[in-house]
Amino acid sequence: MRALSAVGLLVLVSVASGCGPRYVRSQVFDTEQKVPSASLTRNVVLVSIDGLRPDAIARFRAPTLQRLLVEGSYSLSARTIMPSTTLPSHTSMLSGEPPDEHGVFWNNVTSAKVDVVDFPTVFSVAREHGYRTAAFFSKAKFGPLQRPGTLDYSQAPGGWFGRWSGARTVADVRSYLETARPNVLFVHLSDPDGAGHASGWMSQAYGQAVQAADVALAQLLTAADAAYGTSNYSLLVTADHGGHAYGHGTNDPQDVTIPWIAWGRGVRAGVLKDSMKIETFDTAPTVLWLLGVKEPDAWDGSPVVEAFQPRPTSTD
Repeated sequence: MRALSAVGLLVLVSVASGCGPRYVRSQVFDTEQKVPSASLTRNVVLVSIDGLRPDAIARFRAPTLQRLLVEGSYSLSARTIMPSTTLPSHTSMLSGEPPDEHGVFWNNVTSAKVDVVDFPTVFSVAREHGYRTAAFFSKAKFGPLQRPGTLDYSQAPGGWFGRWSGARTVADVRSYLETARPNVLFVHLSDPDGAGHASGWMSQAYGQAVQAADVALAQLLTAADAAYGTSNYSLLVTADHGGHAYGHGTNDPQDVTIPWIAWGRGVRAGVLKDSMKIETFDTAPTVLWLLGVKEPDAWDGSPVVEAFQPRPTSTD
């Protein structure tokens, strides 16, 4: 495990040689800090299903995802960045920037250029405005996004190529939500990507992994309903990339086309126009817009406001 230097950062679990999970918690949050008044919601749950192709939702009859499409606002033609790989794509999703701006082109622990990123993320900006943040990563490679002081709580597998199933990750989320109420909750589900690499995208095994991720998503929604209250949070579900054959990373449409779904509080149901050209780096600005926070001026992404009802006017 790389050493993390930050005031008030507590390392809850540390195992020699970097093989154990990374559980980190930031210093106690100032509960008196005022959050913006012009928010559409106080709670946003962002879910990334690793390697989920949009056409897999119907092909493999994923009931929870199909329900969200019917009840929510969505696009099945959103796009991720190049390279269409996990860490660069998630960094764009969570930072509002393409790789040329955030600089994360590597995709595993062994080739990482930094221990932690030093640019704004959706977590750091939200926390600066009084919101609590938490992230549950299912792959070890997400370590650089566990930036000290930006997340009230985060966890990721340890080692070089550690990976947790969606079932394991959501079980941890459910336990966490029994006592915590993060305003920004990020959950990463890895199952489809692992099956795609092992057995091929759109294979039977891949379909089973999509269905497993769908079950985990249903369990997450049940936990979120219990924690926040039904209709008291907004949900975004997307993916970092698709895939074809046994891999991804190219500009093939099967690699770069991703689903983008909004559901829950404040959502205006319906299909989003293909002409909108939603990019994965629009996701972080959308989360902040829902919370009444303006994204940093340097960000390339823009909030997908067409998916939602009008936001109230600020009284701050």
